[in-house]
Amino acid sequence: MTGGLAAALLPVVEKSGAIWVGSSGRVRDGAHKDLFPQIESLGAGAIALLDLPAAHYGGYYEGFANSALWPALHSRPDLIRVSNEDYKSYREVNAFMARALLRFRKPDTAFWIQDYHFLALGAELRELDVRQPIGFFLHTPWPAASVINGVPNHRELIGAMLAYDLIGFQTEDDCENFAEYLRSELGLDVDDGVVTSSYGTSRLAAFPIGIDVDAFAQYAARAASHPDVSRLRMSLHGEKLAIGVDRVDYSKGLVNRISAFDRLFTMQPQLKRAVSLLQIATPSRGAIEAYGNLQAELSKLVTDVNGRHGEVDWAPIRYLSKGFSQTVLAGFYRTAQVGVVTPFYDGMNLVAKEYVAAQNPADPGVLVLSKFAGAANELDTALLVNPHDVDSLARAISTALTMPASERRMRWEAMMVKLRAGTIQQWFADFVDALEEAHTLGDKKLVAAVKPVYGPTVRPLYSVGAGR
Repeated sequence: MTGGLAAALLPVVEKSGAIWVGSSGRVRDGAHKDLFPQIESLGAGAIALLDLPAAHYGGYYEGFANSALWPALHSRPDLIRVSNEDYKSYREVNAFMARALLRFRKPDTAFWIQDYHFLALGAELRELDVRQPIGFFLHTPWPAASVINGVPNHRELIGAMLAYDLIGFQTEDDCENFAEYLRSELGLDVDDGVVTSSYGTSRLAAFPIGIDVDAFAQYAARAASHPDVSRLRMSLHGEKLAIGVDRVDYSKGLVNRISAFDRLFTMQPQLKRAVSLLQIATPSRGAIEAYGNLQAELSKLVTDVNGRHGEVDWAPIRYLSKGFSQTVLAGFYRTAQVGVVTPFYDGMNLVAKEYVAAQNPADPGVLVLSKFAGAANELDTALLVNPHDVDSLARAISTALTMPASERRMRWEAMMVKLRAGTIQQWFADFVDALEEAHTLGDKKLVAAVKPVYGPTVRPLYSVGAGR
């Protein structure tokens, strides 16, 4: 895994005893009625992998989740491309997962739903008479009400979210944007983070996600002798290195980042052969038009910049379309004098935190961080930048390259204090405690009326209890 959410959550599952239920990445057709999850132990916990229904997977994942919700949540309503059939598939998969989750229900079970793929899963669980605590955490931003209004069926979908006892966000701004939507669009009162709907009460709160700081620092120290890390160091020949690690996504600001290095070498040609960018950019969602277009644009841009500034034995941009293990990434981070994390809009961005945690305390690198990433609220001694301003971004990278060691250490130490105060373990404990407290505010009502009807008959895809 190339950093990020999955890598952050797996150690928590391993130590907490939780069961993480998710997609196997495979699909099955409706002829397979007796589907069981593939369960693998992971320390004290387990991973349960479930095949999703083939008839609805495309409309659910590439359709509504990533061609409607993702662009809207990242304030790009202009990229919404979705049909009513996609929304139906999204709801069908949420209902399917709810039935599958019943297999794991015990009297003391609490359900914690992760991310925008399952906004309606809590409502589906309530309809199946689940009265236990159900929480939800959104890993992306939540935009202004005027943006989320561009999502088809937004009132029905967000109304269904109020089946959760607790709805968690990365930042206070995200939380307030959601509350404002409830006020302006659904006419609901939000009092001190608590909203009352036909489901009962729901609490809204911010829980900034962290990382396992000590573990990542240990990865970085161990990685020094890894062959990939050693080869990278040897290839530098004394030059400095900047690093970016991202999925290929229009929210990550990759075009502007590479353009900033183009601008940097134009403004300061003496930096040629003195610094290069290692950009690890793993492809994703290639079947979606916007992503295919971005991949092509990035490939052309990297070729143009390398052709303009490169030499026969040196390239300013090292662009890799493959992932690396957490250990190798930590070694890359420690090797790089500058970490460049410049999304246009990001819920948190754990790569920023991983870069800081991986640094050598005696000689730390500098983090150049978008002020529009949730991480900027905590890592405020990074060099905060506007990723839309390419010239300013180029100047910030130049500043990072020439920053004195004393200032680098001061900034790094301040960020480490924030990271140690907000680890992934603390995030997990805080959310679980808040979920239990929110659940005690009152039992959730079971409201079948919110379930959409997609025609004269809604037939379950699988028998109750089958699946995840």
